[in-house]
Amino acid sequence: MMKRKLIIFTALIACSIFIMAVVDGLTGKWKGSIKTPDGNELPVTYNFKADGDKLTGTAESPAGQVTVDNGKITGDTFTFKVTVDGNDYPHKGKMYADSCGMDIDFGGTSAHFTIKRDTSK
Repeated sequence: MMKRKLIIFTALIACSIFIMAVVDGLTGKWKGSIKTPDGNELPVTYNFKADGDKLTGTAESPAGQVTVDNGKITGDTFTFKVTVDGNDYPHKGKMYADSCGMDIDFGGTSAHFTIKRDTSK
């Protein structure tokens, strides 16, 4: 019985450490390109700041910079929205070792894209 409790406790600690590493790993600058519903490629840069289960930051495109709003982190997934010219664009993402898979909702039309950590100085 004691051995089982020790194994469960150890597994919980390992999961907690993994989740904290994922959350901390999201903080930083990420770059990618979104293919919009009209077929254009839109370069984007996200500057994320993870704080517990909250996600803040900015998103940049050729149209300018906007804030990341309503950001939430759950394990290795995250959600947020950006508002451009009065229109909300919800995002859903999943973090991997060196990239994030993301989906953006363009008012009923979804686009999937990948962002990678910007390692340039």
